[in-house]
Parts: sequence; C-alpha cells; structure tokens
Amino acid sequence: MTQQVDKQPASTKSVPPHPRPYLRPTRLLTYTEPSRLHPSVLAEAERRAASIQLRVADAITAFAGSMNFVYLHVLLFAVWMLVFEQSPWPTLTLIVSLEAIFLSTFVMIGQNRQAAFQQAKADHDYNAQEQLLEENTKLTRTIHELTRQIHEHILLETAASASREPTASTKNEPGKA
Repeated sequence: MTQQVDKQPASTKSVPPHPRPYLRPTRLLTYTEPSRLHPSVLAEAERRAASIQLRVADAITAFAGSMNFVYLHVLLFAVWMLVFEQSPWPTLTLIVSLEAIFLSTFVMIGQNRQAAFQQAKADHDYNAQEQLLEENTKLTRTIHELTRQIHEHILLETAASASREPTASTKNEPGKA
C-alpha cells in the first residue's frame, strides 16, 4: 500500500501555497501547476503582476494581439467612414496614426519585457548548469581517487599474498621439507 502512495505522479502531490497568491497572473497559471513552471517564469509573472503599469500594458497588448481587436477595428472604421465623416477621412487618419504610435509602443514594451525574461531564464539556466558541472567534477574526482585507492589496495594484497605463498621452485627442491 505504501509503495502505491510513493509512486504517485508529481502532479497529484500537494503543492505548498504560494506566499503571495494575489500576485500571480491568472492566465499564466490557469493551465499549469506552479510547481511545474520554471522559477524564472514565476518570478517574471510576479514582477509583472506587481506593477499596475505592466498589468495595463499586458492587458492592452493581449487585446491588441487578438482577432477581436481586428474585428472591432473593421467595424469601427466602416461605421466611421460611412456615417461620421466624408472622404478622404482626415480625422480617421489622425486617429489611426495615433493608435499605431501607441500600439507600437506597447509592442516594444512587451518585447523588452520578453527579452528581460529570456535573459533572466538564461542566467538561471547558466547558473544551474555551472553548479551541476562543479558537482559532477567533484564527483568524478572523488570516484577517481576511490578507484586509485582500491587499485593500490588490490596491488598490495596481491603482492602480500604472492610473498606468503611458496613458489613452485621452492616446493620441488629436494633438500627442503
């Protein structure tokens, strides 16, 4: 019975509660357990969730990168061109230009945050890899030293047992009994 409990998959084991659950972005953790996420991912999500400006930027870029945004603009532009303004639509051109400026700014904010996240993840991975390399090097040196000691011990035992055993020439000598 205890063997079955010990072999439960990691996803069913209880995860300790996060110290600040209100800082977790809901979308990030909706489909994934926090214990299965990379520590850099959780740290970046908490950093983004802690800043109101970043939460607003995330919300805007999430909406601006969706098809609902495209459908809404097609509808608004069609209504504007047909109902509110006559051609060549100078006010609409101004509005679209200003919107493009702001959206490109939000895209750059998102790219900068993504680059910072990738750098933090790369730094974390590099540090973890360096720690593993040091640990493996230490283990390899320890194994080498133990192997050398075992080899020396075996050589000493072999030499000692060879010196204790009478050789074939001393057994067959006629004057010795």
